[in-house]
Amino acid sequence: MPEVRIIAKNFMDMVASMPAIKLDKLYQNGFICEAILRSLPPLAKKYVLQLLHIDGPVSAKLLEEWVLPDGLSKHKVAIDRLVQLRVFVEALDRKNEKTYKVNSTYQRSLQKLLVHGGTLPRESMPSNITVRLPTLEDLETYALEQWECFLLQLISPSHVEKTLNISSSLMKVFQRRLLSQRDKEAPKLTESGFQFLLMDTNAQLWYIIREYISNSEERGVDAGDLISFMLELSFHVIGEAYNINTLTDFQRNIIKDLADLGLVKLQQGRKESWFIPTKLATNLSVSLTESSSRKEGFVVVETNFRVYAYSTSKLHCEILRLFSRVEYQLPNLIVGAITKESLYNALENGITAEQIVSFLRQNAHPRVAQRIPAVPENVTDQIRLWESDLNRVEMTEAYYYDEFPSRDVFEGACDCAREWNGLLWENSKKMHLVVKSEVHSYVRDFLRRQK
Repeated sequence: MPEVRIIAKNFMDMVASMPAIKLDKLYQNGFICEAILRSLPPLAKKYVLQLLHIDGPVSAKLLEEWVLPDGLSKHKVAIDRLVQLRVFVEALDRKNEKTYKVNSTYQRSLQKLLVHGGTLPRESMPSNITVRLPTLEDLETYALEQWECFLLQLISPSHVEKTLNISSSLMKVFQRRLLSQRDKEAPKLTESGFQFLLMDTNAQLWYIIREYISNSEERGVDAGDLISFMLELSFHVIGEAYNINTLTDFQRNIIKDLADLGLVKLQQGRKESWFIPTKLATNLSVSLTESSSRKEGFVVVETNFRVYAYSTSKLHCEILRLFSRVEYQLPNLIVGAITKESLYNALENGITAEQIVSFLRQNAHPRVAQRIPAVPENVTDQIRLWESDLNRVEMTEAYYYDEFPSRDVFEGACDCAREWNGLLWENSKKMHLVVKSEVHSYVRDFLRRQK
């Protein structure tokens, strides 16, 4: 079975893939430079700050002397990351030795930010205008509910209580790889779509944002401007209200899409309207590993393959249906079982055993999360065994030959197939032969010559 993997890149991976001209334009914004600095490995941050006020190039050998011998591997990772992001510009000196210099545009912007400080292009609105703002707890609940409602509407529209007016640009992101639709049929999840649902929330968010930016050119939007606005948005304060009138027309269209994802909450007053960033928005400038903090799990798996999910989320129920048989659902409890049939169905949809095991471990209830292992070994072993059962037989396209005119012709055909490394099976007694499809033309030509 072919395995489809989704790589959930973060913003810095996207920044690194941009052309040098667009990168330099991006680095004119001090907040972008700070976001880049935040994302760097600790050793890379140290190099940037040490060389920030040095205008000339520094030799690669000198940088290597700054670390102990056992830290050379981390040194190499740090330098590679800095070069990928064009924070360091690599060159050769007169002696043909490698040197590094801080990107001049990045250097000036970060110096200005550190010395004079930075101010966002918009300030939060006074409380006497906004009046009632949601608490941080309410805002976090809203963000997660909005995100789950967004996913649920895509995988199971019949289970959605409130309907979101999802923009066509966001729908295209999903339909590109996660959903497939034939004429006059409802959209269906692809293999990548099934795997996407088992990913961590932050990983899912990175994937959607990455795809949203990657096809921005098709919508006539500059990817650099889009990345710049989203990274700038991550520096806003959670729970504060910001006037929508301070946004450009381009940014207003983007903010509506981000509201569908739960990154911001839109509110309307008597005269003014505003947006409120959620925790999902502020995580955009943080690396994926840092933002994927441990969340409270809800799944308990027993040795008899029974699954108990203490959750009120309909999305969680739909996810469990991907690989288990849901037997009944109470207001705050989902009860099911992992069976051979339910797991085979998941494997046929492109989900792997390791992804299922990883999902169960990452979402283990606090009562069992501290237990080693959090998921019983007999369950994880059986899930892997069921997967290996499906992979035991390998399908190969082939051609079957019989009714040879003589034994000499049969043996000659066998030799021809062996010569091209395409003989799969032969029965010399009955003169039957099976060859790979790619060598069929050679065996066929041989038989025609015999006639």
